[in-house]
Amino acid sequence: MKDLIVSIERNGKMVPAGTISDSNVSDARFQYSEEYLQSPDACSISISLPLQVQPFSPIQTANYFEGLLPEGFTRRSVAQWMRVDEGDYLSILHGLGRECLGAVSITEPGEALQASYERVTEEQVQQLASEGALKSAELVTKSHLSLTGASGKVGLYYDEPENAWYLPRGTAPSTHIVKQSHIRLDAIVTNEQLCLLTARRCGITVPDSFIINTGDGSDGEVLFATERYDRVFPAVPRTVDKIPCPLRLHQEDFAQALGIPSAAKYERESGHYMRDMFDILRRYSSDPIIDQLKLWDMIVFDYLIGNTDAHIKNFSLLHSPDMKQVRLAPAYDIISTTVYEQSTRDMAFKIGGALSIDDIMADSFRMAAEQVGLGRKMAMNRFDDMRERVMPALLQATETLVTAGYSKASEIAEQILSTGGIAKY
Repeated sequence: MKDLIVSIERNGKMVPAGTISDSNVSDARFQYSEEYLQSPDACSISISLPLQVQPFSPIQTANYFEGLLPEGFTRRSVAQWMRVDEGDYLSILHGLGRECLGAVSITEPGEALQASYERVTEEQVQQLASEGALKSAELVTKSHLSLTGASGKVGLYYDEPENAWYLPRGTAPSTHIVKQSHIRLDAIVTNEQLCLLTARRCGITVPDSFIINTGDGSDGEVLFATERYDRVFPAVPRTVDKIPCPLRLHQEDFAQALGIPSAAKYERESGHYMRDMFDILRRYSSDPIIDQLKLWDMIVFDYLIGNTDAHIKNFSLLHSPDMKQVRLAPAYDIISTTVYEQSTRDMAFKIGGALSIDDIMADSFRMAAEQVGLGRKMAMNRFDDMRERVMPALLQATETLVTAGYSKASEIAEQILSTGGIAKY
């Protein structure tokens, strides 16, 4: 394989930023180009990859770029479709890197790419719902699209007025992330929509989302669609196949920003992930005070609803179109995991020194506030406010979903109230 070109979209224009040298996977190094570094508008593609002349180490390179790829079964399935080794992240990145989370694109030198959209039929949508990760692996391979995470998901373009879905090809951007139900976790689509609606009612910024029902609303016949907050339509968008295209906004998750590999997204005993995330916001956010309070609210909310899968790849930073400003991204991938008996009771990172949700109390958050540099009184006032908001917000969200025909929302809400952190108060 040739060296890979790393480009980033800025104000709607794709700008080459550097290359990944490819002698082999274990020695691949990313380096900014001299031309890019000399540009007055040059911005780093990651906090963990600051602007510098020297190439980055193979570990630094892999920690960021492998963090763009799907994980688990989806990655294995994609590797099989591409006929490459699952551990060869560069080959997978080249195969999927046209449309990543954020604004980065990966290509080969001289590679000519065209943008187009392919209409997704109702039958294909039904297959995506019923066949799960296998079908999503096929679609992401065809569209050269890379989405992080272990669940089966694909990026699609949604034409809301026509209620039509399109598969992006080449350099065409998607507008929504579409996920399947998890075969081992009952009603997870209803669960996620319930939690996102509850979060919004609690004052947490979340992307718009909805359930795609291809049948009677049961698992295997529903999909979960989330609007991409890293895509935005300009006043006068360009068009592809007469379809208006959004701009790409750059984002990076906190694992990438901290230079932590995806395999270490769950904190171990020696880690200080919560403190490190707040430190990133203090140092790099364009509004560090507001963003720290927003992050605190997200973490409190995850605890109260029993989301033990809120790891550092499920929190992100969002860049402005010109890459000059950085803010905390909206909350995403929020579900109550404690409603499932097979799920762990350990949180994804320690809160005030405690890891198990059963050991985390209000005092744990008081200690955490000191550790992350927030005023204890202010932080605990926000904790109490969120605790008081969750139950009525959950009941309102439940009523909305039950009215829409998703009756399991009532059972999930009851389980949240009995298994999440809110059960202690």
